[in-house]
Amino acid sequence: MGFFADFKAKRAAKAAIRAHDAALEIWREDYETLKKIITVFTAASNGEDSVANSLMQKPGEHTLWSATGIFHETGRTPSQYVGGSSGVSIPVGAGIRFRVGAMRGQVVPGEELQVDKDQGVVMLTNERLIFSGPNHTREWDFDKLLMLSTSDDESDYFISVANRQKTSGVRFSVRTGREFNRFLGSATVVNEKGYDVLLKELKEMEKEALKLEPQLQKELL
Repeated sequence: MGFFADFKAKRAAKAAIRAHDAALEIWREDYETLKKIITVFTAASNGEDSVANSLMQKPGEHTLWSATGIFHETGRTPSQYVGGSSGVSIPVGAGIRFRVGAMRGQVVPGEELQVDKDQGVVMLTNERLIFSGPNHTREWDFDKLLMLSTSDDESDYFISVANRQKTSGVRFSVRTGREFNRFLGSATVVNEKGYDVLLKELKEMEKEALKLEPQLQKELL
């Protein structure tokens, strides 16, 4: 192998190792989260909470996950008045004139967007999602969910429920958001189908995950 061919081969090998290491890090994070979910939902199925709390829990309700997050809700930027004035100028003496008339124009509503309202504790149970902060508290019952979506990086969540007009939600760091997404999905399965269905599926996923662990090619070792 010539000098340039050898150089290219070494550079390709280093790139392959970096790609493998990145894939392995993601796999390990997801696999550890999966094992954590199995532990937490197994405990809940046995009537145990996984997060210490002071909630007024419903019968059969158990805490599953908690983290710090930001609560946001649909709001608007301030409205603006767009227009001018019209009228006449009346002399009142000594060169002073008094303008009378009316404003004409229109009020332009502010742009609708999600507005950060508070930072506090987000807690997930098998029945609902709860936010508690210094200024706001919210809860979203799974039985009343209309829409649930997340951003591409899984950090930001948007929730619509039947008993509330405004869309609201919570936001986390990217890593925390990824973990939350998996716990949230599992909690909604339990709410709809029960623990047995979820735990059976999770254990199958664990077996498959072990088969999918990224492996470095032997020639690169």
